[in-house]
Amino acid sequence: MTQRFDALVVGGGPAGLAGALYLARFRRSVLVVDAGNSRASWIPRSHNIAGFAGGIAGDRLLEVMRQQVLDVGGRIVKARVETLQAEEGGFVAQVDATSALHDLHDRIHARTVLLATGALDVEPSMPDLDQALDRGALRYCPVCDGYEAAGQQVGVLCNSAAGATEALYLRHFTPHLQVFVTSAGIDFAPEQLAQLAAAGIRLNAEPVQRLRLADGKVQLTHGGRRTTCDSVYSALGIEVHSQLAATLGAELDADGYVTTDRHQHTRVDGLFCAGDVAKGLNQISVGIGAAALAASAMHLRLAGRR
Repeated sequence: MTQRFDALVVGGGPAGLAGALYLARFRRSVLVVDAGNSRASWIPRSHNIAGFAGGIAGDRLLEVMRQQVLDVGGRIVKARVETLQAEEGGFVAQVDATSALHDLHDRIHARTVLLATGALDVEPSMPDLDQALDRGALRYCPVCDGYEAAGQQVGVLCNSAAGATEALYLRHFTPHLQVFVTSAGIDFAPEQLAQLAAAGIRLNAEPVQRLRLADGKVQLTHGGRRTTCDSVYSALGIEVHSQLAATLGAELDADGYVTTDRHQHTRVDGLFCAGDVAKGLNQISVGIGAAALAASAMHLRLAGRR
């Protein structure tokens, strides 16, 4: 049994669901294959998505967006795309055999594909990590929630000199900043050290041995000392889920992000990318906007007009 779709969307985060919504409203047959690990689901409450004055929890946002897609005839299945290959007239995706695809075959054929496979932040080793995230004691994105950290005692945990850049970015929000390292010997450039000193940001050279949640704050043990911060930003890097795109021959940048044109089209014919897997600012609103561009271009392509 084989079913063919106008568009396959891989990934059910905000970008993937926004793309599917547009495509379904364009009256295109669209299937969303979602492995269920969108990092939007980690967000206790996002305050920088326009239209939600009181903020919205990530899980709630995904729930509302999924229902919107279903209401206009889109389909969503929980599965993982293991392989994606080009074929004549489009693509074929192989999904994991354990997924419940109901009436769908485990091989899905589509004329176009929108990859919205996202990325995941590298987590620090910390007990009660989920609770720390929920309370805002552990954070990942100063663009998202630097406003909420304003005036607080804030730490930046890093495993490379890139942590200096994040600390300097956060200096706009609070003067109470310290940088913590995960290992000895991180090579900060002299100009970075000068910038940190000029901004009044303390660099702790002793590696952190332990992080723990204590009374709603983060306690860091380093060099025989303990420091307590209202919140700690983890700057340990990000894992971009661009493997499917790379296998098809899409171009990646030095950080692993997929590069696209202004319509979110990769150099692979018929393959589009949006959200955190694509080069750009990792923000929900940006991912949604990019997905709208991609879906609009896919619609025109399916009509033979691009």
